[in-house]
Amino acid sequence: MSALSSPIRREILALIWDRELPASDIAAAFDLTKPTISQHLAVLRNAQLVTMTPRGTSRRYRAQRVALTGLHAALEGSTKWTPADDVVDDPTASAATQLVVVASVDVDTDQTATFAAFVDAEIYSRWLGVPVTIVDGRFAATMEWGTEVRGVYELVHPPSLIVMRWDFEDDNVPVPGAELTGYLRVTASDVGSRVVVHQLVNAPHQASFMETAWTTVLGRLRSNVVAASSHDVALVRRSRRQKRRTSA
Repeated sequence: MSALSSPIRREILALIWDRELPASDIAAAFDLTKPTISQHLAVLRNAQLVTMTPRGTSRRYRAQRVALTGLHAALEGSTKWTPADDVVDDPTASAATQLVVVASVDVDTDQTATFAAFVDAEIYSRWLGVPVTIVDGRFAATMEWGTEVRGVYELVHPPSLIVMRWDFEDDNVPVPGAELTGYLRVTASDVGSRVVVHQLVNAPHQASFMETAWTTVLGRLRSNVVAASSHDVALVRRSRRQKRRTSA
């Protein structure tokens, strides 16, 4: 996704979506210098979004369509849209609109350090204030009021993207009750980095709860991540406390 953030690289991918072209032809399609296009091609290669085949003294490039499955609509150019008449009908397909909660925070650590704060169990524990375990992509934590959080990282793409499924056990809160999917993105900013979470939910009451949950988590991140990233700074672990219960 980071490689696709540049409109130039999106245009390059559209240009070589269904054909192989030498680097010189790709450069000729843009009002940019050849070294600049070479840098963009290098980024796409590092992200495994294109294949490169040496041919004599030239290098030929083609979009890695398997890696770009589902992302073609983000590309620029005449191949961006597929005419409706050419779409094969699939009676087994289905579509639905789902609610999403968006939470964000700006922090003072750089992109790499902020990303590490979500994948390094020791750092995660320090800024969240409670023990966090991460083993083979599965994470778990128990908040100081007793709520048990657990889940799995479906995708970890340093230093920008984590896709997770998670749930919690809390006898005082009846939601979500099933694993939900969240997307956590970390981007660089002028002051450090920015964290944006897109949390999918199934109902409005879940949305309200998730707003509170992610506001709490990201608030702790902002307050503690700088100190948590330095092992020379001692942080106080949050002690267990009784949760306030509401009457039925």
